[in-house]
Amino acid sequence: MSQTKPQGMPWIEARGIHSFYGNSHILHGVDLCVGAGETIGLMGRNGMGKSTLLKSLMGLVRPRSGSVLIAGRDMTGRPTYEIARRGIAYVPEGRGIFGNLSVLENLQMAARAGTRGQCDWNCERVLQTFPRLAQRLGHGGQQLSGGEQQMLTIGRALMTNPDVLILDEATEGLAPLIAHEIWRICSLIKASGISSVIVDKNWRQVTQITDRNIILVKGQVVFAGSSAALQAQPERLAQYLGV
Repeated sequence: MSQTKPQGMPWIEARGIHSFYGNSHILHGVDLCVGAGETIGLMGRNGMGKSTLLKSLMGLVRPRSGSVLIAGRDMTGRPTYEIARRGIAYVPEGRGIFGNLSVLENLQMAARAGTRGQCDWNCERVLQTFPRLAQRLGHGGQQLSGGEQQMLTIGRALMTNPDVLILDEATEGLAPLIAHEIWRICSLIKASGISSVIVDKNWRQVTQITDRNIILVKGQVVFAGSSAALQAQPERLAQYLGV
């Protein structure tokens, strides 16, 4: 599906999002904007609403009020597959690969052109970017290590040639060497021009990559600003992230 985004319009613009789980009010009027080529860090302690915000963007949670615009079109509460077709790729916490499919099949099933007809990411490029996957093409998803599964999930998302990549808990539970590899990949994705939203507890690594950052506390934005501004405020890092 080809789409034309008006010049200067964000890929994602969330306005005043209020989301609930049953009677529990999780997000309290959250705003989020992701412009072309931007990398945004979404931070906060556990249970502060980060994943709920991502799920609200992706249609997995329907906001009670507020709106989610994708390339200027109101997609609030639309089915997840429709939002994905608008150029948003989501790497969820827990990865969600198909364990009964091989590495190659996991990649091939996601392959498609992007919203503007772009085909920058194909199987060859993904395997060049993730050499470990190239060595395990015939392995089933369930045979991979946690780090390899994370690489596969990111690679599968890139095969959709997205405009925005959303990465929830980028390196959670991964060994330091594997986590370092994931951060390298995040930098490559940024350099390729794809916008991204990254959730991770390692604020030092996040702010080395991101242009802007948002911190959530109890479902409300308590900081929104540049990485340089956040790094210059250690008292905020201590207060909100417990570092």
